[in-house]
Amino acid sequence: MAKQKDNKNVIYWLLTGCILIFIMVVVGGITRLTDSGLSISNYKLITGTIPPIGEAEWQEAFELYQQYPEYQKLHSHFTLEDFKGIYFWEWLHRVIGRLIGLVFIFPFIYFLITKQLTKKTIKKCLVLLVLGGFQGFLGWYMVKSGLVDMPDVSHFRLAAHLTTAFLTFAATLWVALDLMYPNKKIIDKKFRNLIIVSYLALIFQIVYGAFVAGLKAGLLHNHWPFMNEGKFMHETVYILEPFYKNLIENPSGIQFIHRTFAYVVVVFILIIWYQGKKMSLTKLQNKALDTLFILVFVQFLLGVLTIIYQVPLWLGVAHQVGAFFLLSAMTFTLHRFSK
Repeated sequence: MAKQKDNKNVIYWLLTGCILIFIMVVVGGITRLTDSGLSISNYKLITGTIPPIGEAEWQEAFELYQQYPEYQKLHSHFTLEDFKGIYFWEWLHRVIGRLIGLVFIFPFIYFLITKQLTKKTIKKCLVLLVLGGFQGFLGWYMVKSGLVDMPDVSHFRLAAHLTTAFLTFAATLWVALDLMYPNKKIIDKKFRNLIIVSYLALIFQIVYGAFVAGLKAGLLHNHWPFMNEGKFMHETVYILEPFYKNLIENPSGIQFIHRTFAYVVVVFILIIWYQGKKMSLTKLQNKALDTLFILVFVQFLLGVLTIIYQVPLWLGVAHQVGAFFLLSAMTFTLHRFSK
């Protein structure tokens, strides 16, 4: 007797993928904040899963690291023990990435062979696999940018890598929600469109958060609610020519956009919450709105504290996790008002 298609096992599989992506993003944040991301300069899909064993292999890995700009320009004082510390986080980040690939691919093949997926779900899962593969490519592409002249990765590539991770998570969660709540209902398209616009605003904010991280712009203007010297917009925000470069390359300009656009995201979510509460809601819709309302203020507070305290490791990671939770709540809210 054939198993029921799109069953609970499929849902558990997708949610496991969501959890692993979440863990990978957290470890990725720690990797970035500890300057560990360029500690492994080569990419070995299979053998790279095993870290160096014994002093000879560790010394070989360290000597390879010494050939690149990060060691030569920033970490020339590093001992082998210092190197082992940063190597660990990058190694763990890559291993989790490989694990996610295995967790997605092998169960997918099993569900295909045992015919536990509908054609619609198969198509969605193929999109998830492409997204996952693209995410892995972007990770390699990002690291490559920090191995040439400068000891930092391109903030554009970092933003692409991080944002794709967030979107892969959101897409995986969406497919799981489709299976968890298969029944269709009448939707308010105007309200749904408001959530979509707010969702796009949140993605924009996440991209700029990645720009801030990539350029270490969080170490500038460590005051709130104003920038340095009590100014709403400090003159360093618009010093580059042509002007557009201030929006994408100037650390001060990028921090200004990120800290200011946070208010826009808060306002959007307040409007969603206020308008939604006037509607006839299901229990899940009501919980989705309340969760969104709480999380946006928690995330805003974390952002303020991260700036004021000059991005300590735990706050930097907490702020990234907050963005992840906020995107999760926004995804769930959009789903509950779209299907």
